[in-house]
Amino acid sequence: MLIKPNRRDILRLAAMAPAFALPAMARANLGAPAGDNPAHFRFTVGEAKITILSDGFFSMPTSGLGVNADPKEVQALLEQHYLSPTEGYSHTNHMYVELGEAKVLVDVGSGTRWLPTAGRLLANMEAAGINPDEITHVVITHAHPDHIWGLRDEFDEPILSQAEYIIGAAEHAHWMQDDLVNKVAPEEQQFVLGAVNSINAGVEWTMAEDGHEVAPGLRLIATPGHTPGHMNLVVESDGKQVMALGDSMSHAVLNFAQPGWFNGFDSDGEQTVATRKRLLDMAAADRITVLGYHFPFPGVGHVLKAGETYEFLPALWQFSE
Repeated sequence: MLIKPNRRDILRLAAMAPAFALPAMARANLGAPAGDNPAHFRFTVGEAKITILSDGFFSMPTSGLGVNADPKEVQALLEQHYLSPTEGYSHTNHMYVELGEAKVLVDVGSGTRWLPTAGRLLANMEAAGINPDEITHVVITHAHPDHIWGLRDEFDEPILSQAEYIIGAAEHAHWMQDDLVNKVAPEEQQFVLGAVNSINAGVEWTMAEDGHEVAPGLRLIATPGHTPGHMNLVVESDGKQVMALGDSMSHAVLNFAQPGWFNGFDSDGEQTVATRKRLLDMAAADRITVLGYHFPFPGVGHVLKAGETYEFLPALWQFSE
């Protein structure tokens, strides 16, 4: 059953929306085009065919970044990398994987319930020639607005209702605990209402633990910190791997240059840092390609370890032959 906040609740929560600072991402200091840019990107990893689909973008203040560091140091590092010290720009990059009989979508975006510049996933999927009815699995990395609020259409019916929906068991348990909306700070209540409504949207959930096999060659790994039950999808084919990071890493500069910094929207800062360092070391050592959900589109690249810090190297993508 859906939670239906009253009008006063909706108005109060809407007024709080600017405080819900989600990841602020890197971009080149270029002007917007007169028309649209392409919103999908294709490549292969072994036998896996992968398409990156954009759900749009949004801008948020950078004040929620690196909250355990000196704000001046955070701003200086952003400026050093040609980024605004005050305003972030987040892309939203979804992975769609075709491997064997499986056709897997990672996260469902924010739909019409978040910000007007996002919610473009289904339209961009159609533009890429992907038939939503053929999707066999939907993996939810975590239940924040830009990752799960798009699960319902405008009539509160689930999209992609024929697919198997998968979420981390710990993530599901966190958001569905009794009366959570009244246990969190006021600025977090909208998150809770939206997560509960999305989870209760009428789909059957598969609860995943660390190592869960979505399909042959696709597994989930537990990556808690940003949220209690956050999960990453790892695709492996012909000895090659690519990993959808979700929000376990959310900034293509700060998370690499200063892996010890965490953000105001991370539920457990210390755990976020520990998980991030583990993933960075794993990706660098095993040469795993990574996809950053909020990295500059298409968000695909590699991790280079340099002493105690790291660097994100955008992948050299290829044209068809």
